[in-house]
Amino acid sequence: MIEPSAKATKPLKVLLLNQTFYPDVMATAQYLTELAIQLQQRGHTVSVITSRRAYDQPDKQFPADEYWQGIKIRRVWGSRFGKLAKWRRAADFATFIMSCCWRLLWTPRQDVVVALTSPPLISWIAAWFTRLRGGRFCYWVMDMNPDEAVAAGWLRKGALVTRILENFSRFSLRTAARIVVLDRFMRDLVLQKGIEAEKISIISPWSQDELVKFDGPGRDAFRQKHNFGERFLVMHAGNHSPCHPLDTLLDAARELRDDSSIAFCFQGGGSELAKVKQRTAMEKLPNVTCLPYQPVKQLSAALSAADAHVVVMGEPFVGTIHPCKIYNALAVGAPIVYIGPAQSHVTDLLGPAAAHIGVRHGEATLLATKLRVLSQNRNRLPQSEQQRIAALSSRAALLPKMVAAIED
Repeated sequence: MIEPSAKATKPLKVLLLNQTFYPDVMATAQYLTELAIQLQQRGHTVSVITSRRAYDQPDKQFPADEYWQGIKIRRVWGSRFGKLAKWRRAADFATFIMSCCWRLLWTPRQDVVVALTSPPLISWIAAWFTRLRGGRFCYWVMDMNPDEAVAAGWLRKGALVTRILENFSRFSLRTAARIVVLDRFMRDLVLQKGIEAEKISIISPWSQDELVKFDGPGRDAFRQKHNFGERFLVMHAGNHSPCHPLDTLLDAARELRDDSSIAFCFQGGGSELAKVKQRTAMEKLPNVTCLPYQPVKQLSAALSAADAHVVVMGEPFVGTIHPCKIYNALAVGAPIVYIGPAQSHVTDLLGPAAAHIGVRHGEATLLATKLRVLSQNRNRLPQSEQQRIAALSSRAALLPKMVAAIED
């Protein structure tokens, strides 16, 4: 692991571009914040351009300019139409992108520009910035668009808009000196676009093991606060996206509605959480509780409260998105309930471990049966399984690789 006191042999000016950053609680914000801190501690000059608005609370605004832990943060304006319609999301993305472009006009050359994929066109802006000003572009691919949008049915394959966005995506990939993808399926998709394999590194998101770990007292307090009592708690925590269909999980909750020993908790945000709340109310599911994102300081307690964590992967989305929520779930030692295709990064990571369970979409009755069996055990992951996962997904193992990809 790179020690915080260690310094890079050549200090760099590094610019990070993404819609979310500290103190936002979105997953990409947390990963990018940890990377920024590590780069700053290595002796690099780090600056960030991000949004003023909290991702899941658009009415909440952060300071426009801030120095935090030696990092220069510039937060730009964006509209707040919300996520209730596609045009609203597009408008919010567009205004944020335009504000980024304006800020970049006054930004001097950087040695390295790191862009993520929120919103999708931010990588295209970063690629042009390095083309015009110089420096190297590192593309940290958190999801693949427009591939994801086509798989979701938001865009039609072959349509003019789709072709334009695909050209933007390929321009970003070609311009990047380094492309960091999250799993082998995403790498294969990038290779299919004609990108050289030598530019691509696979670095999965890491568990935030310095922030998230099993918290026994916090678990008890959280369960008491939300009246979970001694019930076996099945939790889906994080972003609730159409890419992670929740129908099978909700159908299983309906089948178990009369089983007073099992409860379900949907915790986080995203466009699909409103649908979960609506269905819970319409079907009068007494075993379902919906909660907002929890503050970072309370994350360990909230995640530790679960007896099992749910990870969902939509059938057509393998390679276009990555199940980031799985790492924090594993960090608290919880078994995983997987709903998705037979082959994905989740199955690669979990392997044949008996502690976890998995079903395909539509197998709600089978899921309900497996949850009943799992609830009888109430076991956390064996120490050997936790050690195996930590070797693959810990912050200590993966964050230095991300730093090296930028410094290389």
